[in-house]
Amino acid sequence: MTLEAALGSAVGPEHVLLDRDLRASYETDWTGRFSGQSRAVVRPATTAEVARVLQECSGARVPVVVQGGNTGLVGGGVPPAGQTGDAPVVLVTTRLADLGDVCVAARQVTAGAGVRLAALTAHARAAGLDFGVDLAARDSATVGGMVATNAGGIRVLRHGSMREQVAGAEAVLMDGQIVSRLDGLAKDSTGYDIGHLLAGSEGTLAVLTRVRLRLVPSERRRAVAFVAVAGSAEAVDLLAGLQTVLPSLAAAELCFAAGVALVARHLGVRPPLEGAGEAYVLVEAAGQRDPVDELLAALQACPQVLDATVATSATDRAQLWALREGHTEAISALGVPVKLDVSVPMARLAELVDRLPEAVAAAAPAALLVIFGHLAEANLHVNVLQAGEDGERVTAAVLSLVANMGGSISSEHGVGRAKARWLGLSRSQAEIDVMRSVKAAFDPLGLLNPGVLLPAVL
Repeated sequence: MTLEAALGSAVGPEHVLLDRDLRASYETDWTGRFSGQSRAVVRPATTAEVARVLQECSGARVPVVVQGGNTGLVGGGVPPAGQTGDAPVVLVTTRLADLGDVCVAARQVTAGAGVRLAALTAHARAAGLDFGVDLAARDSATVGGMVATNAGGIRVLRHGSMREQVAGAEAVLMDGQIVSRLDGLAKDSTGYDIGHLLAGSEGTLAVLTRVRLRLVPSERRRAVAFVAVAGSAEAVDLLAGLQTVLPSLAAAELCFAAGVALVARHLGVRPPLEGAGEAYVLVEAAGQRDPVDELLAALQACPQVLDATVATSATDRAQLWALREGHTEAISALGVPVKLDVSVPMARLAELVDRLPEAVAAAAPAALLVIFGHLAEANLHVNVLQAGEDGERVTAAVLSLVANMGGSISSEHGVGRAKARWLGLSRSQAEIDVMRSVKAAFDPLGLLNPGVLLPAVL
């Protein structure tokens, strides 16, 4: 029996895509920058089916690429370009979409790896709770992919990244063994936490099939302010001031005049506070009670505020958030960008913003730079358009600058294939060796997401 026939027996022939046109959308990432050829695309619906798929691929020594909602930005969920060995099977988790009952007392729920973030959030809110992570790709991003990349988003300030939400996990090893720990115990000191180990592993150790997730109290009373400041240094100072006087602070996002103008043109709206400052901070306050008065008082107490507009209705809040969340779509409408996700110590954020234009121009003189990010985590999304053949030079220049400033080459998007060769800028050789040992223990044949996260051994 061929591998394709065995896969069809495992998941049903209709869920094994062999035709090139049917495979195409699974072989190219969201940005359009990363693309490769697969042998087949397989869509299992249960943990048992995932186990069967991995057993068959392991027996045939065929590599497997794990893909969730295909919203990744570092090439980790699509086949590699220029494949030299066997083309991989792409295992898509979106049919693993079961959602368990919410345990209100424990504030937990079990979700399939293919559950979309928007569906999880709606499920939690229907039970009077909420999920602590949110991001712009909420309608497409899957729970499994978010755990695998330790996704962050706009609520890290209040609730932390995905690893902090994981109370248990179920996953399948490359040989088909199932490891499952979904009891969600509040206290358990019986050794290694495999769920937390898989968070950030980018599909290189096992295929997540279900996750036990922590939920948070619902804070439906919200107010949003779009605040103009003179520059990034003033934005950092504003954050420090707000953290002192605004207990309901739930999000603090950073963008700049050029980026806001780009988004406004893309959305067909007039940018608010146009010309008031070079940088803008989007602030959200949330709580059980209306936080608008507290937010207004906090802004009045911060001398960095040049001007501000405050929204309290859901419609007006969404319009202000669109100016920040619309950056990715507006940038991609202009072409395929080099997208880099970095962080530095808060004390050096303004310096990084000041030094990035020169670093990018030296690598790609004709390139267009657009920056935005999560202010509270000193996390910038660096987008470089029109880099042409200088994309790798841009990546090297930006990541080297960040590393020299004591930062991380990947704050929340993962390393993927895009940045694997630069992992040594953020991790010591001893750390990388330990990672390789862990990889070898979970996946001795090296068939799961080869080339992702860990640099190639020369």
